[in-house]
Amino acid sequence: MTKSPDNLPPLREVISQFDLAAKKSLGQNFLLDLNLTSRIARSGGPLDNGTVFEIGPGPGGLTRGLLMEGASHVIAIEKDQRCIKALEEVTKAYDGKLEVLDKDALKVDLTLLGTSPRRVVANLPYNISTVLLLHWLKQLAADPTAFASLTLMFQKEVVDRLTAKPRTKSYGRLTIMTQWLCETSALFDIPPRAFIPPPKVTSTVARLEPRQHPLAEADVYALEKVTESAFGQRRKMLRQSLKTLGVDTAQLIAKADIKETARAEELSIEEFCALARAYKALKLPV
Repeated sequence: MTKSPDNLPPLREVISQFDLAAKKSLGQNFLLDLNLTSRIARSGGPLDNGTVFEIGPGPGGLTRGLLMEGASHVIAIEKDQRCIKALEEVTKAYDGKLEVLDKDALKVDLTLLGTSPRRVVANLPYNISTVLLLHWLKQLAADPTAFASLTLMFQKEVVDRLTAKPRTKSYGRLTIMTQWLCETSALFDIPPRAFIPPPKVTSTVARLEPRQHPLAEADVYALEKVTESAFGQRRKMLRQSLKTLGVDTAQLIAKADIKETARAEELSIEEFCALARAYKALKLPV
């Protein structure tokens, strides 16, 4: 395990020196406790081969944790110029193991960077967290080896959705899209007081392990469309909620062999995949 260089200043000094007041517009909440950041880093391991991606490193708390825990190559993506300047000392201290990219994470294809295995370990900005996750899931749908693992911090309610079971209030579109492709687990919570500034909600670290094969055959875009429609009116029966898809609803449900009186939250992931296959067949007939 790599030791933390003695010459790196405390994170609070870094924040003061570079005037890193967190910006709400960027979804910034900085985690400064190096015991916590090291725990998150260990949860994302093994880190000693391939590339570890971090999104929105801020002053570098998790960045240091990843490097302290032995990451051989970290690519941190940050668009806040203040933070990029602040991370220069970490780059120097770890002899080139850290690469900081001045880019918008929403516009970066991680699969074109670094080397395999690719892991993402990040305290995601809350305002783009689910958008980023859905983007990475689409990449996994195309290539199950795109990422070795995703260890991500979200608002607790988001992790509840990622790990939900059918017939629960948290079960929804994000549940289906994630569990179709990944084994999901909630690891541990982090209280608001651990952050600067403290958010109004508890955060949870989750780990997503990509499946070797999806739970069932489906086109990712058809599945996204079907789940969006079904859960858009989750209290209604599918024969009503699926009308927004623009196909014959009765034929769609019959083709998927689903009960027309069922509601979205009652269906398994495999049944949603059956709906997606039926929708694609009706929408794009041969």
